[in-house]
Amino acid sequence: MMNYKIAVIGLGYVGLPLAHAFSEKYEVVGFDIAQWRIDELNSGMDRTLELSEIQVKEALANNMKFTNVLEEIADCNIYIVTVPTPIDEHKRPDLTPLIKASESIGKVLKKDDIVIYESTVYPGATEEECVPVLEKYSELTFNEDFFCGYSPERINPGDKEHTVTKILKVTAGSTLQIGKKVDALYASVITAGTHLAPSIKVAEAAKVIENSQRDINIAFVNELAIIFNKLDIDTNAVLEAAGTKWNFLPFKPGLVGGHCIGVDPYYLTHKAQEVGYNPEIILAGRRLNDNMGMYVANQVLKLMIKKGQKIEGAKVLVLGITFKENCPDIRNSRVIDVIKELQEFGTDVVVYDPWADMEEVKREYALDLLSSLEGVYDAIVLAVSHDKFNDLDMEVLKNGNHTVIYDIKSKLKKSDGKL
Repeated sequence: MMNYKIAVIGLGYVGLPLAHAFSEKYEVVGFDIAQWRIDELNSGMDRTLELSEIQVKEALANNMKFTNVLEEIADCNIYIVTVPTPIDEHKRPDLTPLIKASESIGKVLKKDDIVIYESTVYPGATEEECVPVLEKYSELTFNEDFFCGYSPERINPGDKEHTVTKILKVTAGSTLQIGKKVDALYASVITAGTHLAPSIKVAEAAKVIENSQRDINIAFVNELAIIFNKLDIDTNAVLEAAGTKWNFLPFKPGLVGGHCIGVDPYYLTHKAQEVGYNPEIILAGRRLNDNMGMYVANQVLKLMIKKGQKIEGAKVLVLGITFKENCPDIRNSRVIDVIKELQEFGTDVVVYDPWADMEEVKREYALDLLSSLEGVYDAIVLAVSHDKFNDLDMEVLKNGNHTVIYDIKSKLKKSDGKL
């Protein structure tokens, strides 16, 4: 085993579990610019719930420490970047966190160090955008004085079965020799194995198409749900019947949010347009999925009108605000699209989600979450299928027989509407 000291830059859903995995065999420093994040981790708490309190404290007692002081990662020789790569309000890639992280690393970069990027980007971003920043701030020469690698993250937030070490990892390096070093480094902790790609660009492209493929498949079943709704056919019954064929892909309709599937395709389409190609299928899928929140809200409103309800001032309960079930991650949750559309029609919308952090939701979406369920509602929208909602008694939340129950995730046995 090589004598590596590893710095993991960015301690969110990706960085923290990765740092923990490497700390089993190496000395690791977890770096994050947020003081509150460092403080809570040093106290043993992880609000993402990717690591338990016991795991965080074991890591601290073992080979890991957390800091926001740049000088404390200056003696590392491996730097792994796991910062977010979001899109802006115009759905264009926002590389600001990636560039800032590269600037910080450049200030402490030394001869023979390796910088590995895990953040999802478009093909070419590592070498075209990040490397020049590293060179500028370090005054070192790429592939002579320092080297780069790429190993796209494959974290599935909230999934306690497919954890970081149990998911096969794609790796790549800026030279053939560095590629082998990066691959060996990950192979030392990833029990599921690794796949060494021939170049960084190939690894970048592989990651971005993983989520683009899922996005397109979900867009297809979302479109089917819209068509079958007009034909008065149960979409889930159709998918169940079609699923009896061995090679039918098991995708389900729903809101497409989160930091990956709802974002990554825009990185690929940005690069495609930059080289003069206008993507047809990828952008069509994105448009359809981005409009599903509006579609759901309008279906709820139609059902309310059919039941003779007055829309202005109607009380609507939305169950769930996180981007997926059994997970506190609210990044790019498309439930907000449903809420905003309902609010535009004058309804009084309240949201309940026992998984979400109330302060974070307030900061991100200007919403005050209910601390507990009480009262009755004219419409109830099951937006996220948390297990904690399985035992909810919908009858006590209904405002008589005219209450509409809309089940986005098709979890309920009986509802007025579903995707």
